[in-house]
Amino acid sequence: MFVVDDLLMAPAHGLLWIFQEIHRAAQEEMVSDAESITAELSALYMRLETGKLTEEEFAAEEKVLLERLDKIHRPGKQIG
Repeated sequence: MFVVDDLLMAPAHGLLWIFQEIHRAAQEEMVSDAESITAELSALYMRLETGKLTEEEFAAEEKVLLERLDKIHRPGKQIG
């Protein structure tokens, strides 16, 4: 009886595994994106410190990067 149950549930287990892999890949991409934006922010601060950016240019670029970072960390974010 257990063999029959296993055979009948195999497609469901396969689909569950696929969805888990998609979720894992999406999570990894979000972490990678957040790390990239954080690195861009660090470089932006360095450019401000070295005088390569004005305060206005810095503020505009920082706003864009922080909005992107906020979208990644916002609960219920839609992927895609």
